[in-house]
Amino acid sequence: MTQTLEPRVSEAETEPDAPTFGHFIGGEWRASGSGRTFESRDPADTRRVIGHFQAGDAADVAEAVRAAEQALPAWRATPAPKRGEILYRFGALMAQHKERLARAMTSEMGKVLAESRGDVQEGIDIAYLMAGEGRRMFGDTVPSELPDKWAMSIRQPIGVAGLITPWNFPMAIPCWKMMPALVTGNTVVLKPASDTPHCAVLLVELIHEAGFPPGTVNLVTGSGEEVGIPIVESPDVPVISFTGSNETGKRIAAIAARRLKRLSLELGGKNGIVVMDDADLDLAVDGIVWSAFGTTGQRCTACSRVIVLEPTADALLARLVEKTATLSLGPGSDPATDVGPLINAAAVEKVERYAGLARDEARIVIGGSPVNDRPGLEHGHFFEPTIVDGVRPMDRLGQDEIFGPLLSIIRVPDYDAAVTALNQTRYGLSSSIYTRDTNTAFRAMRDFETGIVYVNAGTIGAETHLPFGGWKGTGNGHREAGHAALDTYTEWKSIYVDYSGRLQRAQIDNQIDDQADEQDDDGRGAR
Repeated sequence: MTQTLEPRVSEAETEPDAPTFGHFIGGEWRASGSGRTFESRDPADTRRVIGHFQAGDAADVAEAVRAAEQALPAWRATPAPKRGEILYRFGALMAQHKERLARAMTSEMGKVLAESRGDVQEGIDIAYLMAGEGRRMFGDTVPSELPDKWAMSIRQPIGVAGLITPWNFPMAIPCWKMMPALVTGNTVVLKPASDTPHCAVLLVELIHEAGFPPGTVNLVTGSGEEVGIPIVESPDVPVISFTGSNETGKRIAAIAARRLKRLSLELGGKNGIVVMDDADLDLAVDGIVWSAFGTTGQRCTACSRVIVLEPTADALLARLVEKTATLSLGPGSDPATDVGPLINAAAVEKVERYAGLARDEARIVIGGSPVNDRPGLEHGHFFEPTIVDGVRPMDRLGQDEIFGPLLSIIRVPDYDAAVTALNQTRYGLSSSIYTRDTNTAFRAMRDFETGIVYVNAGTIGAETHLPFGGWKGTGNGHREAGHAALDTYTEWKSIYVDYSGRLQRAQIDNQIDDQADEQDDDGRGAR
């Protein structure tokens, strides 16, 4: 018998003691069957505990899947416009609580408050977008090749969707996955990242308040090994959506393949900005710094490489260093902060390793060190915004996803070399070009091997009404956001209605007259 827990909605920093939060299964807040919990801490000051969360396991996952299965028949039978109305209520609640949600996110994930507000806004936007799909959700109506016959296609839900989400967009990405899954009639088991479980709890509280039926959305917190993998392995979860590392994505793909599950993977990126010699350098610098150091470089679309034509490189680098030197490092809750903390100690260690590699293979021109000796930053996971010059396209700094505030400068002689450098990675998520020449811009739109291309803008800033995703090792071809997101969570059904009152054989009866005409033309067998 599991213990029932009350949801806690107050912000962690106002609590004298860190609260304990439950799983949300079948419309109830519950403790884990194991009784184990784990902590979530503020990455800007690790002395602050945000809360204690249930360390789920396979038994908790099984309960959540069972609740989702039980809710599925009634939810899929609910008319899609009615499902959309509940999504709209959820979006409205997010808008109403936007500031509270954003501040809670900054406390748990660390991004500056303006970016946290943007993260919440993405959740609002996708909720409203997918609410509208409840009245669209287009199929096709096409003419039949036979008389007195109707032909059309419709979408239908797949079943229980297992959603495994990352920490860097702890509200936007769960909404990206939940909203299309729900509006199409699926039910959900959500496993958030263990670094940001509080953000997921706050979302699910609003899900409950919006009026989603019990069991439609279920939340199980815990590790990837003890919660994520059991979700993927469950024979009763036919569709999986995962955002995270390539290594984990490949493992999930191998498990899912054994049961032929529908699988959407959104994985890594090594995004580049090409700067041509006719670029507006001030505009380019603003876009590069925002793309490289916004969210402390912890975006899958973050700019990790600047590929610049040699005649422009020195002038661009000087401006980049000057701009980067003005960035203020600190807690995201401070309005003066430009760059917040990394998510955890392991992230700091990873960026530090690549900075060490830069000292051996290239030249650090600014930054390059963790920061733990400045007043107010001693207890956080801070790293200086770092720029490295002299990186070659195939160096590890030019190939590996670092996921931190380290930007590589790659110098090339011309446009063709820039395209080669940009495309010579195993990733293909986002790219950008700065140029005043229309012809060059259109060539880049054609030549860049990425799922997203920007012209005279940075590599971040995707909008929810266009497909989001990448080529090559960035994923497996599925897209999030836009109407393309519906494809992950639906099966197509083609329907034919013959009202001729007689047998009509497609591809046979519709060819008889043509064959007779051909025989007549040949002088043989005319009817």
